[in-house]
Amino acid sequence: MRRHLVKSLGVVAALSLAVTACGSSEPEAGGDGNVTLSVTVWNLAKTPEFKALFTAFEQANPGIKIEPVDILADDYPEKVTTMLAGGDTSDVITMKNVTDYARYSSRGQLLELTDLVKSGDTSKLAGLDAFNVSEKYYAMPYRQDFWLLYYNKKLFDEAGVKYPESMTWDEYAKLAQQLTKTKDGKKVHGTYHHTWRSVVQAVSAAQTGGDQLSGEYSFFNDQYATALGLQKAGATLDFGTAKSQNSDYRTMFETGATAMMPMGTWYISGVLEAKANGKTDVEWGLAPMPQRPGGSDVTTFGSPTAFAVNKRAEHADAAKKFVQFAASKAGAEAISKVGAVPALQSPEITSTYFQLKGMPTDEVSKKAFEPDKVVLEMPVSDKTSDVDTILKEEHELIMVGDKSAADGIRSMNDRVKNEVLS
Repeated sequence: MRRHLVKSLGVVAALSLAVTACGSSEPEAGGDGNVTLSVTVWNLAKTPEFKALFTAFEQANPGIKIEPVDILADDYPEKVTTMLAGGDTSDVITMKNVTDYARYSSRGQLLELTDLVKSGDTSKLAGLDAFNVSEKYYAMPYRQDFWLLYYNKKLFDEAGVKYPESMTWDEYAKLAQQLTKTKDGKKVHGTYHHTWRSVVQAVSAAQTGGDQLSGEYSFFNDQYATALGLQKAGATLDFGTAKSQNSDYRTMFETGATAMMPMGTWYISGVLEAKANGKTDVEWGLAPMPQRPGGSDVTTFGSPTAFAVNKRAEHADAAKKFVQFAASKAGAEAISKVGAVPALQSPEITSTYFQLKGMPTDEVSKKAFEPDKVVLEMPVSDKTSDVDTILKEEHELIMVGDKSAADGIRSMNDRVKNEVLS
């Protein structure tokens, strides 16, 4: 697998990482040395990478047992924020995105892990730079995701339409309308855009070079025109319905309710597991994210996922050992076997990944794994959390029709400048 990542995501992960054992003073096994380590996660039953990683760590550290703190995915950021503010002592906190990381690290709620980063060769750990806060680190990435396009082969075949390859956003919108139909009395949408603001805003920033912390958001215009146009045409589930019904993107894709879906590479492990367990019969493939016209390279956005240690952790030494294990070659091998894309890569890990049962092996799917540029989903700074809140609020008002795109973008400009940057 060949990926060229921008500097904000760190260097391309290629070979193996030699990670030395954490200098923990906490006994690993035997008698009073046994430790139960609590780790916050989301949707444990539908996120196989967690189970794979926990099992591998417990096998390597027989004196330490993992106790997941399972939280609904949609509730995860708010729940963890509340937990940390209330003095919760869960040991390891999974950083679902860099926005949450910026919030928790700036509030002094995470234990500094700079010693772990400096103790081994982390130059091959993609996404590490996103966790650099004034040359200090409070988390280490174990997974590196980026966005691409999932599609349902059966729905394309039924429509007599060629499978997607390289497309502009205009071509993608036309294709989505062409694939929209009613089947067995149910609406099948040509595509599905989940309710996250990044579906519009992060890809816009990545492909235009716009800065989401700048207070100037005119570069969102084209992407909102595409998203709102698809919604108006009925080619995607409208935002209001998706929001009110708490639509699950997995259900949308795995039940054949949508023919296409822009989504992150983390979903690969989910669809592979669903197929293996007989919970879906979807025949799927991958294609590169649609692009703005005129470009020759494939640019998308992505974000590393990391583990951090709670500043109030009951078992800090064991927690640090887990964080280091997850970022190591052993951790990468464990999650790659279930279809998750590790932050650390090697030729052996890549080979294992594409040999997974159910993984599409056509050339376009492989090409989708080779974007020329992956831009960090949201820049990290002490202002990230506040800006993110404003952009999310205005995004929702635009998508439900309470504001026009022009008015919403104008509000973003004014609010970020006046409420955050000033």
